[in-house]
Amino acid sequence: ANPIKITDTTFRDAHQSLMATRLRIADMEPIAADMDSLGLHSVEVWGGATFDAATRYLAEDPWDRLRTFKRLMPKTPLMMLLRGQNLVGYRNYANDIVDAFVQRSAETGIDIFRVFDALNDERNVERAIEAIKASGKHLQMAICYSVTEGRMGGPIYNLDYFVGKARRFQEMGADSICLKDMGGVMAPYDAYELVTTLKEILSVPLQLHTHYTSGMASMTVLKAIEAGIDVVDACLAPLALRTSQPAVEPLVVALRDSERQTNLDLDKLIEMGDYLESVLPKYSDHMRSPRAAVIDTKVLSHQIPGGMASNLVSQLREAGALDRLDEVLRDIVVTRKELGYPPLVTPVSQMVGSQAVSNVLFGRYKMVSGQVKDYFYGLYGRPPAQVDADIQRLVLKDYERGQEPTTAAPSELVEPEMERAREAVRELSTDIEDVLTYALYPTTGLRFLRIKHGLDPVPDEMKPPVLDEEAPSGSDAVSKTGPLRVEAPARSARARLFNVYVGDDFFQIEVDPARPSGAVVRGPSARVEAVPAQATPGQPGPPSSPASAETTTITAPMPGIVLRYVVEVGQKVAEGESVVVLEAMKMENVLPSPIAGTISSLPLQEGSAVRTGDVLAAIAI
Repeated sequence: ANPIKITDTTFRDAHQSLMATRLRIADMEPIAADMDSLGLHSVEVWGGATFDAATRYLAEDPWDRLRTFKRLMPKTPLMMLLRGQNLVGYRNYANDIVDAFVQRSAETGIDIFRVFDALNDERNVERAIEAIKASGKHLQMAICYSVTEGRMGGPIYNLDYFVGKARRFQEMGADSICLKDMGGVMAPYDAYELVTTLKEILSVPLQLHTHYTSGMASMTVLKAIEAGIDVVDACLAPLALRTSQPAVEPLVVALRDSERQTNLDLDKLIEMGDYLESVLPKYSDHMRSPRAAVIDTKVLSHQIPGGMASNLVSQLREAGALDRLDEVLRDIVVTRKELGYPPLVTPVSQMVGSQAVSNVLFGRYKMVSGQVKDYFYGLYGRPPAQVDADIQRLVLKDYERGQEPTTAAPSELVEPEMERAREAVRELSTDIEDVLTYALYPTTGLRFLRIKHGLDPVPDEMKPPVLDEEAPSGSDAVSKTGPLRVEAPARSARARLFNVYVGDDFFQIEVDPARPSGAVVRGPSARVEAVPAQATPGQPGPPSSPASAETTTITAPMPGIVLRYVVEVGQKVAEGESVVVLEAMKMENVLPSPIAGTISSLPLQEGSAVRTGDVLAAIAI
């Protein structure tokens, strides 16, 4: 007998893929001990987007989450997904941050590090490999699987390409190799050919990670098992299929009494699934899909991975542009070609996806994030194919580092960051975990740390969801995201937004003839969606005089977070000069002044969450 080994992804990639990584640790704890008793090869619990989502959306400490899993699952190796030099963020971090993060992750409970680079650029994983080897933990190197014409082959992603990467990663010290099929585009017979070939040349175990998006995953996993794969990823049925992994339960039954049977307890798996079914209704807002079909055959064209797909739908819904999803998916195909056919995996998938959204909403390359500019410059490594030279020149036209792309290894261009991060949070905390959280996410991480240490309250939208039947009745009723909030619906085409200043208070009044109540008021004294407009610390508040007809505002083009203002109140700006950096879809976008004038108001604090149309700055002519 040669039983197939299983890595369960329920606690990480499954809910990242289906519900934008919103599952809370409190709803995973009750089945963690049962998961530990199954005899799994490993359980994926950390990394990927879980670190970011916990601090950004859930007000949960990801380090505490890892400690909890280690306490509840002491027998089963815990695995994390590490994005090489990107760690769990969206840029290349300095070597000292990589070293400290890996060391602390190993100390806190990670046994297996699954490491990948979004471009399969070996230079971007070298430092992480060194750090993992120094920690004495298992190094699994992942090859990002991709195709250009629907099947393996063609001039880029052919059999020789994947064999070459596997050989190289084994030479670099991999304890195992993973084929990482983010988009679920690996066809069953391609999997059989690839696994058969790799098993002949590799001396380390081979693992398969795939997604159900295209509908092929169960067939692909079965053919890979027939070809001799050592380990496959799967998850509990309630969080399986669609853009997630194959369900483990039917796999157990399909392989029963074969030489590759799993030896997993089906009754225990079903019992755990029943528990998940009981808690997932709390997260229904994050599990909605605009599609009736369980599978998306268009993924064979756009190749969007599961976690990105759920975030893309969420972002378009918040922007009131969900009806343009098909346009975005078509643009992704074009944008990916212009970026040199990168595998669509974080952070590059976010770059391609957010750029496609901007292209559809605002015109092609009219708004370009800082990360996409960095990509074209070479700060993310070597793309598999040549980028579009015309687009590259357009994007780098005003790039701060210059118009000539670099060929240096990305890590060589990043100065040490650890001491600067320590200094930035010294008055708040000296704990290495807090320092690393800030170093990874200076804006959202700092906001979380202020909440963690009691300096700021937990925002309503970060509070745990509850089932409808758990909510008390009456005026103190609780919604699925905390205390009752009356959300303003999307503005109609006839809606008008006015800025009103009363003394030192600033209000936004939205008048919409299509709304029965006529208007929504946002401000310190408003009873509907009360959001005081605050001045940036150290800067004057909004002017006390009424808004002038000669004042122009900069509004948020899509939902996001104000990362920083690059101007001050009273400062003169030229038309096109940078005013505010908005993070949208986890990418940084610099918004320029539409006119020449003087900054009269910067009404929001850095770190403030905004919706489409919210005023970010006012400029007086």
